Amino acid sequence: MAQSFTSIVKAVSYINSTPSLKKVVLPLSEGFKYLSGYRELGLKMNDLIHEENDITETALRRLPKDQQYDRIYRIVQAHQLELTHHILPKEKQLKAENDDNYLLPYLLEAEAEAIEREQLDNLEVK
Repeated sequence: MAQSFTSIVKAVSYINSTPSLKKVVLPLSEGFKYLSGYRELGLKMNDLIHEENDITETALRRLPKDQQYDRIYRIVQAHQLELTHHILPKEKQLKAENDDNYLLPYLLEAEAEAIEREQLDNLEVK
């Protein structure tokens, strides 16, 4: 079964609320983010979310136009860099503090609506 965005957020909040887990998992996740190299291409973590499902498509449609254009620009730029086997110069690479979850609120909202819609579709009247 695929993980829902809500379950991921709950797991992250549990890890952040448990000091011993946070001490172990947070450095590992930061190391993984660094080694994955998406910031060297100018991408944000939410740019990597697979777009071809209903929830993500709904969330992307709800993004403000400027964020939609910025996202598309980052993805096109990353593709161009990959085709030429280059990375951005250090000063243009995305900093960790600028890697925000801009898409997450829209994903959670769209997922909650999809769950509610499914529950209403399967409603049984007694």
